[in-house]
Amino acid sequence: MPDLVVANDVARRYGAGDASTMALREASFGIDAGEYLAIIGRSGSGKSTLLNLLGLLDRPTEGRLELLGERVDHLDDGRRAAMRNRHIGFIFQFHHLLPEFSVRENILMPARIAGRRRDRSVDGWADELLELLGLESLAGKPADQLSGGQKQRVAIGRAFMNRPDLVLADEPTGNLDSENAAAVNGLFRRVHEETGTTFVIVTHDSGVAESADRVIEVRDGAIVRDTAPVHLTPV
Repeated sequence: MPDLVVANDVARRYGAGDASTMALREASFGIDAGEYLAIIGRSGSGKSTLLNLLGLLDRPTEGRLELLGERVDHLDDGRRAAMRNRHIGFIFQFHHLLPEFSVRENILMPARIAGRRRDRSVDGWADELLELLGLESLAGKPADQLSGGQKQRVAIGRAFMNRPDLVLADEPTGNLDSENAAAVNGLFRRVHEETGTTFVIVTHDSGVAESADRVIEVRDGAIVRDTAPVHLTPV
């Protein structure tokens, strides 16, 4: 059985009665630790809804969803927030950096939110991330003085600050030119190889999808294709 995520007949309906919309229907799959997975589909297909459910930003209206062996579809808001901060890192198309803070301070922000003390292990990990992402020379620079590609690298570092089990990326190259998009995609693969962290990436970028080890395609709210490795058995 997959050891990171298990989804059984997960669905999400918005609204009620005749005016309701089924954004995701009866999705069943599993994700093993260490996978590098892309979710593809047209706009409005349900792929972002699926990502929001995996990230505990939304709740399914039907079905069962587990993260690291714990059922999460019925958790209260406080417990969901705690699990998000501890186990999940987010990378978005728009970086949502804090412009008045430096590169280093933005990367450290998740540790600050989690109430972790600034000690040698926290600062040392931030230094490792800065080096891994080629940001050492920019550590003290305000975030609002960075290029788009540099901002996305900072967002990657921020997502990894709390050493998450799962990184969710929503159209991470959608706001970048082709050169920076290719560079960010290469960084994703390198970080994945060096850390072993699970990646799930929602994307329209064919280059990102083609580089993934597994692709889930969503159409009209349903999973229509899952190129799972042969050792995985869908739930």
